[in-house]
Formats: sequence, C-alpha cells, structure tokens
Amino acid sequence: MTETTSIVGYSDGDTDTNDSIQPTLESMAASRYSRRQALFRGAGATTMAFMGTSLLAACGDDDGNSDLGAVTVSAGANAATSAGRVVTLTGSASGTLSDSVAPRWTQTSGTQVELSGTSGTVTFIAPAVAAATDLVFTYTATSAFGETSTATTTVRVSPAVLGFSAVPHSLADVAVVPEGYSVTIMTRLGDPLTATTPAYKNDGSDTDFANRIGDHHDALHFFGLSATGTPDVNSSTRGLMVQNHENITRQYLHVNGPTTTAGARPMAEALKEIECHGVSVVEYVDSGNRKWTYKQDSTFNRRITPNTPMSFHGPAAGSSYLVTAYSNDGKTGRGTINNCANGVTGWNTNLTCEENYAGYFRRDVSDDALRTPRELASLQRNGVTGRSGNNAWSTASTTDDRFTRWNATISSATAPATADFRYEPNQFGWVVEIDPFNPKSTPRKRTALGRFGHEGAFVRIATGQKLGIYMGDDSRGEYLYKFVSTATWAAADANASDRLAMGDKYLDAGILYVAKFNEDGTGTWMPLVYSPTFPTRPASGSGSSAYPAYTFESQADICVNTRFAADALGATPMDRPEWTVGNPVTGEIYLTLTNNSGRTPANTNAANPRAYSDPYTGGSPVNGNPNGHIVRLREDGDTTSATTFKWDIYLFGADAADADPVNVNISGLTAANDFSSPDGAYFSRSTNPAGQINPVMWIETDDGALTDRTNCMLLAAIPGRVGDGGAVTITNTLGAASGTQATRVGAKATAATLRRFLVGPVQCEITGIDMTPDGRTLFVGIQHPGESGPTAAPSSHWPDSQTGTPAASVRPRSALIAITKNDGGIVGL
Repeated sequence: MTETTSIVGYSDGDTDTNDSIQPTLESMAASRYSRRQALFRGAGATTMAFMGTSLLAACGDDDGNSDLGAVTVSAGANAATSAGRVVTLTGSASGTLSDSVAPRWTQTSGTQVELSGTSGTVTFIAPAVAAATDLVFTYTATSAFGETSTATTTVRVSPAVLGFSAVPHSLADVAVVPEGYSVTIMTRLGDPLTATTPAYKNDGSDTDFANRIGDHHDALHFFGLSATGTPDVNSSTRGLMVQNHENITRQYLHVNGPTTTAGARPMAEALKEIECHGVSVVEYVDSGNRKWTYKQDSTFNRRITPNTPMSFHGPAAGSSYLVTAYSNDGKTGRGTINNCANGVTGWNTNLTCEENYAGYFRRDVSDDALRTPRELASLQRNGVTGRSGNNAWSTASTTDDRFTRWNATISSATAPATADFRYEPNQFGWVVEIDPFNPKSTPRKRTALGRFGHEGAFVRIATGQKLGIYMGDDSRGEYLYKFVSTATWAAADANASDRLAMGDKYLDAGILYVAKFNEDGTGTWMPLVYSPTFPTRPASGSGSSAYPAYTFESQADICVNTRFAADALGATPMDRPEWTVGNPVTGEIYLTLTNNSGRTPANTNAANPRAYSDPYTGGSPVNGNPNGHIVRLREDGDTTSATTFKWDIYLFGADAADADPVNVNISGLTAANDFSSPDGAYFSRSTNPAGQINPVMWIETDDGALTDRTNCMLLAAIPGRVGDGGAVTITNTLGAASGTQATRVGAKATAATLRRFLVGPVQCEITGIDMTPDGRTLFVGIQHPGESGPTAAPSSHWPDSQTGTPAASVRPRSALIAITKNDGGIVGL
C-alpha cells in the first residue's frame, strides 16, 4: 500500500507566485467562479487522500451561471496520483438537461490520456511522467435551452512508484500476491490443445503430449493477435502465448512413477517424457475486464517437441559436425530440448534457447576409443559424458530412432557418421527461431549465435544500429556472449510477412563476441571470428578434468565449440550466467548470475566477487556464492556494436537475517526484499507507464539457499544506472580460506526501489514472465511445484491448492498464471 497525499499549495492571491494546483481567486473570477466555490474546492482538496485508485467525486461546484435555463455542474475536487494508477472522474449536473446532448468529460491540457466510461463517470490510467505534471479535465453539460455549463478539475501526476505492499516470506502451497491483486490459473501441464484431445486426468495415465501443454513452464512471451489473426503488437486482449517447457517431474507423469524392465524403459513412458519437453504456442483471450482463458481449439495452437523437424542456418549448417543418420547433409534435424529462457525479435518471432541438453545423451565406454582427441575434448567440454543419459530414453528401442538418437556412441570403427548419431549432441545447444503465427513453419536453429548452454537471448534493437543479442551460458565458470548482426535494423522489417526470412537476414551473419570484465569497471567484447591465427585453446587440467590443446579449423568449428573459443581468448568466468534483459529506456543490459558452489576466496574475480558460507536452517551450510547477484553493463557510445563497456553489480542476493552486512549483504536487503539465486529477469513493456521513463524491472528466483525461510519469489524493482554506486573491496572467508576482492557495486536497495511482489508454492521455481502491452496483466510461469515429493504422496498440490483444499493424492502441475490489479491499473504501480 502506498499513500499519496493531496497537493495543497499556499496562495496569497498573487498569481505569479502561486505553485498550488488550486486556482487563484482572480483566475476564478475571470471564469465566473464565486468566492464560495473557491473556498469549497480548497476544502475538498485538503481532505482528499487515496491509495492506488484516485476517485474525483462531485462536490457541488458550479460555474456561477445563473441564467434562465442553465444547469449546475460539478467536476469534483483536484487530486494527486502517480503514473500507472487508475483515476476516476465523476461529474454531476442538475437542472433541465438537454435530451440530445449528454454531459461529457474532455481533457483540456496536459499529457493526453484515454478516457473510458459513461458521460458522468470516466476513468483513465495516469501516464508516465518525468516530473509532477498537471492534467486538466472539463465537465460540460448542456441545458434544454442549448446553453452550456462547465467545471474543471486538475489531476497532478507524479513519477511512477512501486504501488503495493511487499509480500512477506511464505512457505505456503499457494502463489501469494499483494493485497489488491488477483491470480488466474492459465495453461497447466497436460491441458489439451485440440478440440478432440481429452481433458487431463492428472493420474499418470494421460498420453499424447504432442497435443498437450508440456511440463516445467519456463520463459514465455505474449504475441498480440489481431481480430483477423495477424500480428498486432498493441493487442492486450488476444494473443499467442509462447512458452518453453524446460524439463519434467517424472514421478508425476506415470501411474506409479517411471519404470524400467530388464534395463529398458517402456516406449510409451519414454515418448511421454520426450514430448513433455519443448515449446507450446497457445491462443489466449480476454473475455472482458481481464478475464483470461485459453482457446483449446485454436488453429494457432501448436506443440514443438524434441521430435519436431528443424532446419539449420548460419556458419555451421551443412558442416560435418551436424551430420547424423537422420541428417545426412547436416542441414536438418529434429526437435529442441531443455528450453530455458528466450528472446523476441523485432519481426514477431520467438527465440527459444537450448540449455542443459548434454545430460540427455548416452555414450558407452566403447565410444572413447573410437573418437579423435578433438572429438573427445569437445564432448568433455560440453558435458556429453554420461553412460546412460537422463531418463535412459535410448533403452526404449533398438530400432526406433526417436529413442536410439539419444545414444551418441559410434556404432563401429568403420561406420560413417551417417550410420549413427555420434554427432547428435552437436544438433543441440542452439538458439532456435520460431514463427508463432505460422503453425506449419519449420523452426530454424541459428548457428551464428554459438553453441553452449544457452539460457536466454535478449535482442536489443535501436534505430540505425545493428542488432545486439546478449546471451548467457548457464553453467559454473561460463561466459557472457553478444552477437552483433551484419545488417543494420530497417524499421520496415518489423512488418515482414516472411518472418523467418528476416531471421536469415539478421541472425545468420554477424560477429559473435565474448565478454571480459576488468576490475576498474570497464569491459571488452572479444570477437570469436576464425582466422588461421585464432588462438589455440591451451591444454589444461589433470586426470579426468584434463583437456588437450584445441586448434580451430573453421568458423563452423568455433560455432560448434564456442566454449573452447571463449576459453582461448581468456573470457571472464561467471557464476552461472542466466537471463539477459535490457532496460528499454537506458539500453543498459542486465545479467542474472544465479549462484556458484565452486567459488572460493582464491578464484573470485571483480564481476563475481563473493565466496562465503550461508547458514541453512535444518541442513548444512551452502558454500561458494549461494545467493547470486546481478551484473549490469552499458555499452560505450550506447551502441550495440561497441567493443567496450562499463559495468557494475546492480544487486547482491542475500539472506537479510543472518548475512554479514558488510561482505555478503552488500546491497542492504531487508526481510521485505531479500532474495537468493536470481534467474529470470524482465523489464515492463515500453508500451505502458511501467516501462517508460524509469521502467520497472522484475526479478525471478530459482533458489536453494533461502528456501529454509521462503519459497521462490518474484520481485519488482526500479533500478538506477550503471555507476550509481562505487568501488568496494570485499573480504571473503570460507572455512580456513580468506582473501579480498575489489569490485564495482550499484546503489543500495531501498523499500522504494525493491519489493517482493509474489511468493510461489512449495518447491517451485518462478520463471517466465511477460505482460500485455497495456501493462494491466502480468503473466508468470511457475515450474515444478512439489518436485521432490514421491508419486503417492506429493509434497505440493498446486495449482489445485490455489483456490481450495485438494485431496492429499492430487498431483502438482507446472502452470502459467495471469496476475491482474483489481482496480484495473498497471501491475506493480
């Protein structure tokens, strides 16, 4: 709750020195106002106060017109509010009114707003402003004799502020939002996407997930849809929700949990698990006043699974690195998997990012002897080392390549690459472009953007500049990347009908860079461009962690083995780089760094400066950098193609109750805004007040260190700018080890700049976020509630628990929720 006091200024009758929004007696006399009316209006303003919604009720003013046949009108008292709030204007008129001309409100000065409602009562959303700004409205009524009477009221709008009370810590099995907000459960695991697909039983017996919503809801985006079914970036009532399905909670997908017989998984179980991964495209509709539903039989609905045909584009397409028994020419493939964060292009396509693909693959012991040293190094560096593969899908069949493809073992010493799936792992770890408006289109994997554990791909578009795409590699000690297109952005391409062709233009040619952060708050983008003199990745490590020296052969090689190329250039190893997002006003880029259990006082760096032990109630302390942080950077010259930048650490995660306030809780968090393991990040859209002037940033968590106090959460922030803090030196202590690390930090958080907005249900991760263009609905993904519970006794019953008390046997489901403000205002303000 935010209280906003009314504006009551001092006036001694001197117009030149009046800074009040109350009119002077002289000005009112000129407008035929009486002294009695001026005093009345002043009194009304002094007693006006409100929370959230501004209501301007009739106060009995008139315009002083006593002519025969005139009507008396009132426009209500002057008021004050802040950007994004709902303001209600209520006028009244008495006397003999015209039957043909209804009383009406008009705006007579100030930033233009859209008035909605009846003639006597209208509402509007207070616009974004950089400083207090007056809006003046006039209420006009016409008498039966054709004479008009008017009255005015002034609304002073101040810059946006966070407009909700912070949600406290919660361990409840519900999604908790602030007072004045409501939650609607949208698409859930298993919901049908065709008219003929049966309802989900949620007892483990359901099948056909190629026509159902998948599991582990992750990154999402709402693509506005017009009445005729074409892209409409301004639509806030109809759209296509594109959402990633990162992984599965296996025990709840089967009647009695997953099974194995004689070392083999049943084909039906394996197929269900495979199809629960990928991406969904679903039509969402507002039936009125933000009452959201999804359209089960929409022709736009689509599932993209690990079995969906794909095509490869960019430098690695057609190379020997991508040849398989399915793709003899290395230009095609099947599916996408472990889709985490996302990106959105300027031509209305979705970028979905393949993260931890490596663990799904099996490699038998015999495979090592059949590999070249280069291949073994690549497999090890990218984590393709398992002997069974996640979920053991390859055991489900010896002939059906929907399952055998997950075995990357070379079939024999004499077999060609087209005989098996030795290079199938190379077909994953990419950014995949999807046209959500064309269900028949084939998604395209954009190899110029590199191959690694892609978390997200934020696309920054600026007039007259090349595209900049910022990407994190979500693993300990990995890197931040940027791709800069060869083509300069042309605004006309935003409306192209062949949207994937625009992807060919902007995403297949350009320069891929990796970031190096310097201790003085500067940084460098280092190009990953092949030449005969490109550095060799030196040999390193020992034993099972040893890597031989690796010399690159081509740009395709760099694209496939991007991690090696970044190693060779000496990029800065980060604490699990996750989502990237850009401030729509400043252009500054934010990177969430979730955590790193491998940090010690000896291996910190300026951009990843903490190593400590975090107490955990009822368990062992969590060591390293267990609470994570958020780095932000600003390109020199504010251009996407800059090769240098400035940076600082915007926020440090911490447990406010027990963290060292000097060396751990560096951002000064309190119980109202402390958090751990930032993951998802998002800025409100620039099409509404929450995304303008000082945009609201949203931070989602995927936590394992603060979960003794609270479930995972979503916070709202109004961040400052790079450089608003200063240089500090942190003293790190972890066991007997200690050391110091210099770094650059942002300004400390305050109650005005950071608040907890939502806490999710038991054992969930909060991830995936977007809003409608008008900012009045916020969509949030809730992933794997109850992930640690057994099949027969789930540890969560969400989303059923959101609105009732379900039976103890009810299984949890990942789901997407719509959050709206009860008064219809902008979410967060």
